Amino acid sequence: MNLDEFVSAHAPKEGGESFQLENSKLLDVALDGSILAKAGSMVGYTGDVKFERKSAGGLTGMLKKRVTGEGAVMMEARGTGHLYLADQGKEVQILELDEEDEISVNGNDVLAFENSVDWDIKMLTSIAGTSTGGLFNVYLTGPGHVAITTHGKPLVVRTPVSTDPNATVAWSSNVSPSSKRDLNIKGFLGRTSGETFQLEFAGEDGFVVVQPYEESTPEQ
Repeated sequence: MNLDEFVSAHAPKEGGESFQLENSKLLDVALDGSILAKAGSMVGYTGDVKFERKSAGGLTGMLKKRVTGEGAVMMEARGTGHLYLADQGKEVQILELDEEDEISVNGNDVLAFENSVDWDIKMLTSIAGTSTGGLFNVYLTGPGHVAITTHGKPLVVRTPVSTDPNATVAWSSNVSPSSKRDLNIKGFLGRTSGETFQLEFAGEDGFVVVQPYEESTPEQ
């Protein structure tokens, strides 16, 4: 492949939605106004774009982020042009939320969302005090596009279901997890693991997004 062919083969796509994939790991946002994105996720942009650091709930949001270490601090990108976002080579999934659709996402897995999407960081009171690697999730309410990230291609499982918290990315807001421990598995493995501590989604008519990868958390 000569240089001209290389440039042409890897050029940005023309047209499309406001949120579209350049490839499975790179999000292209056609910016005309403002969006919120994960701080540090910008890999390039064209046009006139300004960035400002944001956090949900002002000081409260910042305090929650410091407590959890979940990386839920966002940046606002404002202007016109094309904004290219990625996060450590993870796969990007684009969701379109209708009005009043709501999804709960691990703070570290939120890549970007349109300004029309309402967001907040909420404490998972049903599993407070357990070792989940974080007690707060980002709740996103439509309408608008949302981009989340996963290690590999995700699996979306209907509830009821139990999942490894270190592999759990998101879930529909009409279900909420409770904690579940399996001491027999702990004894078999000889150490604490995601299989020992599980998230149990007992509600009906919901879904949970899991990834084929366990995020590392400190040994308990």
